[in-house]
Amino acid sequence: MTCCGGNIAADGAESAKAAHDFARAEELLHAGRSRDDGTVEYVFSVPDIHCGACISSIERTIGPMHGVRHARVNLSLKRVTVHLDPDETGPVEVATALSTLGFPAQPVDLGDLDDLERKRTDSELLKSLAVAGFASANIMLLSVSVWSGADGATRDLFHLISALIAIPAVAYAGRVFFRSAWTALSAGRVNMDVPISLAIMLATGMSLFEAMTGGPKTYFEAATMLLFFLLIGRYLDQRMRERVRTAVVQLSRLAAKGANVALEGGETRYMPLDEIEPGMTVRVFAGERVPIDGTVIAGRSDVDRSLVTGESMPVAARTGVALEAGAMNLTGAIDLKVTNAADRSFLAEVRAMMEAAENGRGAYVRAADRAARLYAPFVHSLAAIAFAVWMVITGGDWHTSLYIAIALLIITCPCALGLAVPVVHVIGASRLFENGILMKDGAALERLAEADTVVFDKTGTLTTGTPTVTACAIDDETETRIARALAASSGHPASRALMRHLGTGALDRGENVTESPGLGVEGVFDGRRARLGRMGWVAAIADASAVSEADGGLAFAIENAPVRSVTLGEDIRAGARATIADLQNAGLETRMLSGDAPGPVERLARGLAIDTWHAEQTPADKIGHVAALAEAGRKVLFVGDGINDAPALAAGHVSMAPSSGSDVGRTAADFVFTRDSLEAVTAARGIALRAQSLVRQNFALAALYNVIAVPIAMAGLVTPLVAAIAMSASSIVVVMNSMRLTRGAPTPDTPTAGQAMPTATARLEAAE
Repeated sequence: MTCCGGNIAADGAESAKAAHDFARAEELLHAGRSRDDGTVEYVFSVPDIHCGACISSIERTIGPMHGVRHARVNLSLKRVTVHLDPDETGPVEVATALSTLGFPAQPVDLGDLDDLERKRTDSELLKSLAVAGFASANIMLLSVSVWSGADGATRDLFHLISALIAIPAVAYAGRVFFRSAWTALSAGRVNMDVPISLAIMLATGMSLFEAMTGGPKTYFEAATMLLFFLLIGRYLDQRMRERVRTAVVQLSRLAAKGANVALEGGETRYMPLDEIEPGMTVRVFAGERVPIDGTVIAGRSDVDRSLVTGESMPVAARTGVALEAGAMNLTGAIDLKVTNAADRSFLAEVRAMMEAAENGRGAYVRAADRAARLYAPFVHSLAAIAFAVWMVITGGDWHTSLYIAIALLIITCPCALGLAVPVVHVIGASRLFENGILMKDGAALERLAEADTVVFDKTGTLTTGTPTVTACAIDDETETRIARALAASSGHPASRALMRHLGTGALDRGENVTESPGLGVEGVFDGRRARLGRMGWVAAIADASAVSEADGGLAFAIENAPVRSVTLGEDIRAGARATIADLQNAGLETRMLSGDAPGPVERLARGLAIDTWHAEQTPADKIGHVAALAEAGRKVLFVGDGINDAPALAAGHVSMAPSSGSDVGRTAADFVFTRDSLEAVTAARGIALRAQSLVRQNFALAALYNVIAVPIAMAGLVTPLVAAIAMSASSIVVVMNSMRLTRGAPTPDTPTAGQAMPTATARLEAAE
């Protein structure tokens, strides 16, 4: 097969593959993006595009197709973009045509394309930074020659060369500030970029005038160096403001776009969620997520509801059991009678709560931005006053007066103020990373330092969320071999926990080993049945007189033999005791919210010395609890891991989640810790407190610098060059002060030897 044509023998297979990949046409329709002209835009990834002939072949084939209004191939991205009339054709036809040509295609999530604008912004800042750095370095070399005594024609030549370097560099690297300043002025307001743009343009314009008229001094290096330092601050701030993805988008991608609706005769038909109504029957196969809220009416299975409840133990799904959208079907096919429309399902409710929580939090306005609102008009007023005063003093010498005004704009330029926060946040992010903590938003450091109440989820946060065996009555060698064999044949989390407990060893060879969804595993060993699973099911083959009340979890029995109970529990996360003690010693209140039953929650709270706890909490209960604390004036740090914690994570003043948690939980959190120990909470808080202190110091240094620099500049004692050097020096001082965050321990309070808490992993029984 060439790069530009299809293999005839493979055409049938390619078409079959395309039909399989894009069988759910309705789902693909939801991946498109509507355009103003009524067409729908689809983007396909086509990795086999290699040359211009490929482009020509695709566009000649796809362009004339019925219903295709536009078709364009991007060779660098290897993508095909089409605009389709939805009344005439769809993406399946386009994908099939591409595959027939020998170009297998996959649809691109248009949500990913929205990230291109962010990437373009980052790229523009980096390119501008590189240009400004290159220009300032080269102009500085020429300026050193002038300062060293070059005069006459040599000096004038160096000035002209500096102009040739500076003017295009300023025009290119300064676009970020010029656009922002123009937008602000067009809207009738002034922002921090207005004085920056004014100083750069005036310094460049006056320097060009001096270079063209043979003047003794130019200040091109001041303009380019000013741009260089400002772009460093802007880029760092841009990086800290970005979030990888919003939690709402992640949640939307987690939700299914459609479901298999069961029809009469046993057939199924795929339908989009928005067309499924209460009362319909939906079939969910093993390995699929429950797409919509419903009640089981046929079939049996084990269902992982951890995304709903936060609890890791699967539950039995049998007739009459209600399941929520988002639960994972593990072992068998089940039919659900739909109880809620898609827009009122559990996932839709969580998504709505997350959006409300994020909107309710509001935009976090940094202290630098608040100061900048007053700073820009203040600087402009000072420059105008300086110009007017020196016009009077010099008897109308506009040249000298303007130079003093430019020097004032440059020396008071808020470069140090702009770097005060983002540099600390970048260094703080580095320190957090060293401690296994990822920060998504620099402003979260400030919010974390303000937290006075810490609310923990239980399963997956204070505990590891992985089932473990806390008590096992299987002790006979024969029973152990059979139980190990049954456990090895199942992928159920409880079976895996029992396998870990029993260890490696001989496995009895059984016959007819089968797994009954929602019940357990059964097999025949030496002519006798053996079962591992739920107590009632296992007891049906056991010695009725030897059946005892099990404490929970799992049961095992050989036919006509006693039942052996296996009690399951969870491990307390490493460092949980020390973390709770450190937070309480620092004066923070600790609480626990859990969707689990009261018994396990109370035992864990008692073991960790948490006085306030609440069990059987739904996502709505958790977000309500956090909201009530916020209304009472508390600054809540919420630590959780599951999708059921996501609304509370978004609503908290600040939030943390372990990397082992759900995708949505990690995305909703401000911090994600990648190590097993919960001591990441105190480590992050320690770094946040030190960062808060350094930010305040940076503001103080910036203010002190301006208190000293403004009178000196207004007195005409500095030139624009000296002003640029002073401005740069103030930025360096702020950066060096911020670098102090790289030293010292991350935790704010270290317990004494007498206060030290054990950090060894403890064991929590999960059942009453």
